[in-house]
Amino acid sequence: MTPARVPPAVAGRVTANAPLAPLVWFKTGGPAETLFEPADLDDLCAYLAALPGDVPVLPLGLGSNLIVRDGGVPGVTVRLGKAFADVRADGETIVAGAGAPGIAVAAAARDAGLGGLEFLRGIPGTVGGAVRMNAGAYGRDIAGCLVEATVVRRNGTRVTLRAREVGFDYRRSGLPVDAIVVSARIRGMVTDRRAVAHEMDRIAAEREASQPLRQRTGGSTFANPPGDKAWRLIDAAGCRGLRRGGAQVSEKHTNFLINTGDATSADIEGLGEEVRARVKAHSGIDLRWEIVRVGRA
Repeated sequence: MTPARVPPAVAGRVTANAPLAPLVWFKTGGPAETLFEPADLDDLCAYLAALPGDVPVLPLGLGSNLIVRDGGVPGVTVRLGKAFADVRADGETIVAGAGAPGIAVAAAARDAGLGGLEFLRGIPGTVGGAVRMNAGAYGRDIAGCLVEATVVRRNGTRVTLRAREVGFDYRRSGLPVDAIVVSARIRGMVTDRRAVAHEMDRIAAEREASQPLRQRTGGSTFANPPGDKAWRLIDAAGCRGLRRGGAQVSEKHTNFLINTGDATSADIEGLGEEVRARVKAHSGIDLRWEIVRVGRA
């Protein structure tokens, strides 16, 4: 791919034809036409303000719930690094940069004696991705605890949105695809630290026992349909262990797809579509992708 037309004067790092496979959990997919890693918030805003309006922009977090297609990602992929990973307690809230992992937020809440955010221990991604996807687990989600989020628009302007303005729905938000979450304020509730630590340990143990955490996976593949569980429908349709190329439906948890070692992104996405077709034929239910798929086939 030809590198996108980008502003020359930036404080951060700009890399043309940057490999993305090492940055995503599946370890598959093509390169970013341009990868931009801003030095700070001002650098990000200035870069986007100067970037031609016809160049697409894609935010990238830890790459946990993501399939990067084999043809790569056109335009500019923005990855927020350490400058966006600060986490601090502020009264009964936690203020976190979008690059901070969920486990760091849960740990900061524990240390501050704040409960209600333990579920973030089980979210395998960043705060930015959690806000964009309304990430949730163990009966809670971001929509239920977000106070506000600061977002940088495609034109480089920043805006702080209250939770109701984000447009949350089940495992999704109303944010434009090229809007970049840069920070969030999340509310907890005063709780005994030992109780918070115990709940975090319970979540960690449950994840270890039930999910293929040691394999190349992308987290939960499909959103749960109303009143049911995606894994149950997949299992009932006979998809446990189903393979396509180097991709496989996990034997341990059927709502996880895994790269057994030599899968392509096409293998993984194709397997997911086969699972959807089999579930539709068996139960009449259309599973909705929770994993985001980006780039060119």
